[in-house]
Amino acid sequence: MSQLDFADDVLARIRERGGPFNERAYLFVLAALEHCQNLLPNRRHVSGEELACACRDFAIEQYGLLSRTVLEHWGLRGTGDIGRIVFTLIEVGLLKAQDNDRPEDFDSVYAFHVAFEAEYPWGAWREEWRD
Repeated sequence: MSQLDFADDVLARIRERGGPFNERAYLFVLAALEHCQNLLPNRRHVSGEELACACRDFAIEQYGLLSRTVLEHWGLRGTGDIGRIVFTLIEVGLLKAQDNDRPEDFDSVYAFHVAFEAEYPWGAWREEWRD
């Protein structure tokens, strides 16, 4: 099976579940996880909170001010949605969970309106321009 066939098979299994998320949301979470792993000194299990934060940081890096808009367009409205995507990816065999991993580990890690607006990293330079 080629990589393209494998990817098509996985996406077909995700589509069968009929969740509320765009396929790009699943690919985004996988890319954020890989980005997170690349920043670690050694590959290891990443907690729900760590992955939710990695998704926030990766979104800001990739989409900047449009992060919240892009994620919401794909159906992601909070960190609990990231958990639902992760556990779907576990069900289709792309990720593995540890015995103590739960979807609730992703709940309320941060609020999207705070992470992508109120705490957006532009605050520091806005203050510099006022001086």
